Amino acid sequence: MRNRFLDLLRFLAIVRVVVYHVTGWASLTLLFPAMSVMFALAGSLMAASLDRSGPTAVGRRLRRLLPSLWVVAAIFVPAMLLTGLPLTPKVLLWLFPVADPPANYWGALALSPIWYLRDYLWFVLASPIALWLFRRFPLPTLLVPYFLLLAIELGIYANPHGVLREFGLYFGAWMLGFAHQAGMLRRLANRVLIPIVLVLAAAGGAWILAHPGPRGYDLNDIPLGNALWSAAFILVALGRAPAAAAWVDRNALFGRAVTVLNRRALTVYLWHMSFVVALTPLVDVVGWSHQDPLGLAIRIVLVFLLLGVVTALFGWVEDVAARRPPELIPGGRRPPVPAGRRHAEGRSGDDHGVPGQRDPTSQVNVK
Repeated sequence: MRNRFLDLLRFLAIVRVVVYHVTGWASLTLLFPAMSVMFALAGSLMAASLDRSGPTAVGRRLRRLLPSLWVVAAIFVPAMLLTGLPLTPKVLLWLFPVADPPANYWGALALSPIWYLRDYLWFVLASPIALWLFRRFPLPTLLVPYFLLLAIELGIYANPHGVLREFGLYFGAWMLGFAHQAGMLRRLANRVLIPIVLVLAAAGGAWILAHPGPRGYDLNDIPLGNALWSAAFILVALGRAPAAAAWVDRNALFGRAVTVLNRRALTVYLWHMSFVVALTPLVDVVGWSHQDPLGLAIRIVLVFLLLGVVTALFGWVEDVAARRPPELIPGGRRPPVPAGRRHAEGRSGDDHGVPGQRDPTSQVNVK
């Protein structure tokens, strides 16, 4: 059965990401470190998939992840080629982004969320070995990313590859997801969990205060502070997550919104920045500055309305990739499925890697 609390976390994470990119409010990154939460939820799902399917789970995860990217690439890459992007073999990275795919001057900003898929791909590919190590040496394996990031931030490891820095920043959250799936976070007694959370939050907060970035105390500019602060947040959010949260569905409209945004999380994430960029000229034309609450509210509403349109047009791709019947608006009533087919669909339908789907870990207990 679904754990609606985890669905709610994904819902809040996606909403926070969109609102942050519209407003630029650094405080939102501190209140809710959304990207680390999404990686932690994804890591939990990945561990559950590997437990069920073994290494074949990697291929299934990629199957769930890439089609929505290909839709974006089919629209934006030709447009970028027509507006100055050179046609080189690197364009093929839009099919499998193990490195940042090339983009022109406007595409680099509109498609900037692609870094998440790049990191996600690497984390999925690394997960079989990482999970094997984590099951045998849990604490040392979990600490490796944080020590790697510390070495980078202190200059001990100079000029690291960009992906390696991202491993230091976010793979620790991914492996906290491993710990959540194994039930380790839930089993931590308060006398252990609370001091760990306080130490991490204090260390992360101190680093953040001592190392403000170009946007002040925006976690996206302070990697080590981001990793430590986010770890404290995840330990509380997942370590004390309720086994169920039926109250999410007490209001039918809100429950449906949580379901829709969960099922369309990847589409929303990939497209939202292009709408933020497209609406930015309104700041000059209409005078909607970042200090104008009404203007910001209108821009947020417009971005979500445009996301509603694009999810209606292309969101069904996530259903097809998940081998579900395509739906215009997810979460509606479905006709009964024959028992034999239900069993087959259950095996394929639960094995996903994109934040926003069914959470297999609920039986054990997602910049």
